[in-house]
Amino acid sequence: MEKQIELLAPGGDIDSIKAAIAGGADAIYCGLAQFNARNRASNISFEELKAVIRVAHKNDCEVFLTLNIIILENEIPALISLLNKLVNINLDGIIVQDIGLMYIISKWFRSLPIHASTQMTTHNVGQIKFLNLFNVERANLCRELNLDEIIELTRAAQNHKMQTEVFIHGSNCICFSGICYMSSVTRGNSGNRGKCSQPCRDKYLTTPVGFDYPLNLKDNCAFDHIKELMDAGVYSLKIEGRIKKYDYIYPVVNTYKKQIQYLSGMHNIPQNKDVLYKVFNRDLSNGYLTNHISKDMFIDNPRDHSVKRIKEQNNNAVSEITELAEKRLYEEKEQIKDEAKNKIDILSMAQIPLDIKFQGKEGAPLRIIAGIPDKLIKIESKIALGNKGSEALSYGMIIKRVKTIDDTDYVIRNIDLTELEGKVYLPYKELTLLRNRLKQELPGYIKKVSPITPPQIKNTAAEVKNAGLSVVVSSIEDVPSYNNKSNLYFKLPSSLKTYFSEYVRLFTENRNLIPWFPSVIIGEDYTLARDFIDKIKPHTLVSDNTGIAYEAFERKIKWIAGPFLNMTNSYALQSLYESFNCMGAFVSGEINKQAIINLKKPEGFKLFYSIYNPIQLMTTRQCLFQQIGGCEKKSLDQHCISHCEQLQMITNTRKASFVAEKSKGNYHRLYESINHLNLEVIQDFRGKFDEYFIDLSDVGTQTKPAALKREIILLFELLLSGDVGATEKIEKVLGPTANLQYTRKRSI
Repeated sequence: MEKQIELLAPGGDIDSIKAAIAGGADAIYCGLAQFNARNRASNISFEELKAVIRVAHKNDCEVFLTLNIIILENEIPALISLLNKLVNINLDGIIVQDIGLMYIISKWFRSLPIHASTQMTTHNVGQIKFLNLFNVERANLCRELNLDEIIELTRAAQNHKMQTEVFIHGSNCICFSGICYMSSVTRGNSGNRGKCSQPCRDKYLTTPVGFDYPLNLKDNCAFDHIKELMDAGVYSLKIEGRIKKYDYIYPVVNTYKKQIQYLSGMHNIPQNKDVLYKVFNRDLSNGYLTNHISKDMFIDNPRDHSVKRIKEQNNNAVSEITELAEKRLYEEKEQIKDEAKNKIDILSMAQIPLDIKFQGKEGAPLRIIAGIPDKLIKIESKIALGNKGSEALSYGMIIKRVKTIDDTDYVIRNIDLTELEGKVYLPYKELTLLRNRLKQELPGYIKKVSPITPPQIKNTAAEVKNAGLSVVVSSIEDVPSYNNKSNLYFKLPSSLKTYFSEYVRLFTENRNLIPWFPSVIIGEDYTLARDFIDKIKPHTLVSDNTGIAYEAFERKIKWIAGPFLNMTNSYALQSLYESFNCMGAFVSGEINKQAIINLKKPEGFKLFYSIYNPIQLMTTRQCLFQQIGGCEKKSLDQHCISHCEQLQMITNTRKASFVAEKSKGNYHRLYESINHLNLEVIQDFRGKFDEYFIDLSDVGTQTKPAALKREIILLFELLLSGDVGATEKIEKVLGPTANLQYTRKRSI
């Protein structure tokens, strides 16, 4: 029966890749040693990738390569070199996060299908349209979406001839993927660069409501909702786990595969999910998918829950029954491991053996008969064999001319010359043509593509003589005080529903005020945001969300790419300018001074940098205060988003503190305990940036300015005008601040 839905499985090393194939995966995703978002996985070499593709395709399994990190400018040459190699193997797709990389592939490497990584935070219809302009084949949707939201986005994708992919099992991040900076800020290990050190799963000082791991979620499990996802039209169901080993991958993949087959009518016996509790897990939850976002999704322990579950099932009694159950679990774990090992040992990564026989005599064409499993290939030379030439046909001469076949899925096992009569000759050129014809006849042949060198981005923009200062606020009360300038920006909430009319009035009465849209805008809130744009008709807007960016592009509104779009290379800037009529972009706050140096901007394109702001580490759809304290609700509702206001500090056992904040209309956010201040960038990059931004949003960090906002603005204006004493005054007035990401010597 034809495949009903794709089961996509992870592979961090060769054994786990084999385990995924043996378990019944329709596709696997894996990474090389560079450019992928699981730096801690073993990963594979390029030669191993070719072998993986060979064994996967032999077993009707596709292979997708993860290049799903943001790309730095100095990495572009190595990236281009890799893409030139990837187009010459039978790879089935590339998983991408970086907009610059997406642009490069869609423009110069079109034979490589593009899949948008979950790191692109895709959660609204506008983002589907944004991706479609890059010829993206598939979008991996946010893990935080519920079934109705998945249905809406899948329909939108299908209308644009795109596929959707949904995570169904594995680790849950507390943050929306792609916009988490916690590991980057605190330890210099960016999740957007594949180096996440998972500080969210650290142990914290016990919270007032008694939790030691207040940011730790249970694992995702959609086992009971596969049918709904199939009915929704989702193309691919994805299992998380490239850090997991083969003894985890095989049973999880096999369990889901058998359940999919049952639901597709291919088997009569349904599966149960018991085995999913026997391998590593942090307990399982389907809260996001079922739209039941509650405290039940948290677990106060980041380690394996399988043994603890046995104790819970026996009411934590210390008894012979519990001991026997634990012993049985460990025995079953070993059985699972043995079964997985036996399955992967059967799968061979070796090249397919090729036996070649040469037949012919003087005056007749050279005939080649190549034998591979299940096929016999016969070809003849177009000219006859002669009795003179540069070199007679011999084993050494032939193997020298045909050995490049070894670069395919096939390896020459035997060359038979017993039916080659006498000393005969054939021009080298004709023998090369025969070899090429033979390669073309081999199953899986791919025509080689010559290397491509995309044109380098040149810095055509004029040097900025006098960089301006822009002010960002998020409180309506602040607007009248500072709206005597044309460069005042207002940060809008994720949900405009409750205060739509109030915000419309604000922008109608203050025409110079520029709206700034956040990174997460889901479902009805996205529709309202789009209506809001149509209502106020802004001349310019800032967006941290690619969906709103698309709406601005479609309406011919000037727009600026916000810092959460992670602009880290010149191709990303060029892409937005060329394809989306973007007027400018913020440089990502993650990258250091060295990474900024070589950034080039197109002519007429503006470059922005935030020199003072609260450091937003993450946005989550969860409620942080159920675990931290201050919220007694069991689960979230719409009233929580629109009306809740909370602020509380948490500190981990490493003595690092963070501010958990919930403001009206926004999702919960986590901030660094002190604000970011970078005055060095002004001296280091004179002439590069068009505007510097200061964000005066009231978040409640430990940076508590000893001056009014108007006075702070004046100090920054003096700084940009060349006042040599302004730096010391600013630092004194603002109090404790941080600038680690810019000054770090090594890149994120």
